[in-house]
Amino acid sequence: MDRTEFEAMLRRDGYEIVARDMAPSTVNPDHTHDFDARVMVTAGAITMTMGNERRTYGPGDWCAVPAGTLHAEEAGPSGVSYVAGRRQPTA
Repeated sequence: MDRTEFEAMLRRDGYEIVARDMAPSTVNPDHTHDFDARVMVTAGAITMTMGNERRTYGPGDWCAVPAGTLHAEEAGPSGVSYVAGRRQPTA
């Protein structure tokens, strides 16, 4: 999936779209969000840890982080740029 397709999917599913960057080796320790998130890497790499699973995503890879999911994020040695979608969870 490319960025255009990813953003179209986000819009179709009711997500607000933002573009973000993280500096090299930045760590966001364990945290949760009160919104559903989908993230697609556009440059660099990010390692996401959710529960016992730790996975690194590169350009073109994407993942979903449901609201309330405990997770951590670590930018790769070159940093990371990504497109993210956020929406309030449905009841």
